[in-house]
Amino acid sequence: MVAVHHRESIVDGWKVFYREAGPADAPVMLLLHGYPTSSHMFRHLIPALADRYHVIAPDHIGFGRSSAPGVDEFEYTFRELARITRAFLTSVSVDRFTVYAQDYGAPIAWRLALENPGAVEGVISQNGNAYDEGFVPDFWAPIWAYGQDPSRENEEALRPALAREAVEWQYLHGVPDPSVVDPDAWEHDIARLGRPGNDLVQLALFADYHTNRALYPRFHEWLRTSQVPVLAIWGRNDQIFGPAGAEAFRRDATDPRIELLDGGHFLLESHLDDVVAAVRDWRASF
Repeated sequence: MVAVHHRESIVDGWKVFYREAGPADAPVMLLLHGYPTSSHMFRHLIPALADRYHVIAPDHIGFGRSSAPGVDEFEYTFRELARITRAFLTSVSVDRFTVYAQDYGAPIAWRLALENPGAVEGVISQNGNAYDEGFVPDFWAPIWAYGQDPSRENEEALRPALAREAVEWQYLHGVPDPSVVDPDAWEHDIARLGRPGNDLVQLALFADYHTNRALYPRFHEWLRTSQVPVLAIWGRNDQIFGPAGAEAFRRDATDPRIELLDGGHFLLESHLDDVVAAVRDWRASF
């Protein structure tokens, strides 16, 4: 059995918790999680890849077991999360990697690629958006409204997204057989969301999300010029980032591999074996 190590690195005075496994001299696979979870979402994927790759999965600041300072102590923007991630990679001596990005992990990964274009050897997008076509309008309307005007009214419209029902929904929607989804996954997330002040952390990131769209044209240009290999493997029933977001990679990536599976937003909870097989086959090609 592959050993998964649970470690911490101090970056700018903040604790970055991360999971790590695999040979130190193997190609690096960097796993970047989404909202509202942490590296916990990769708990089964890490050992499944670690025989062949050096797998590293950090928790973003404000998530999981990493430091979660209040909004008066840390600037909760995707730019800052990417900066911390870049500094974290330096602290663990990683300068080249294939990135696996889901949800919030995607705009962090795209910033890493734009800031150091030669660092990224390959891109795996698992319901990690890079195109306007990927946004499901009904889900995103209140987020765009809050980013444009963080009024009390718009805040109240978003707060249900922090509640138990919304977190469970993220795990269960679009899954043909919900009984295969481990409820411990959402219980883990709900416990972390419930920390004092974390609601303001999440609202700050909701407000900042619109800045990610402004990066898309530059990221598309990077895809075209770098010709980096791309695997877009999505739950096609996702009602947050729809499958058109996966198909859109065909416009800019060179011969991307697009896999649309019969699942939802957290595809690893229902289709782990399919994802592992696709990732291993795709990554072995370069």
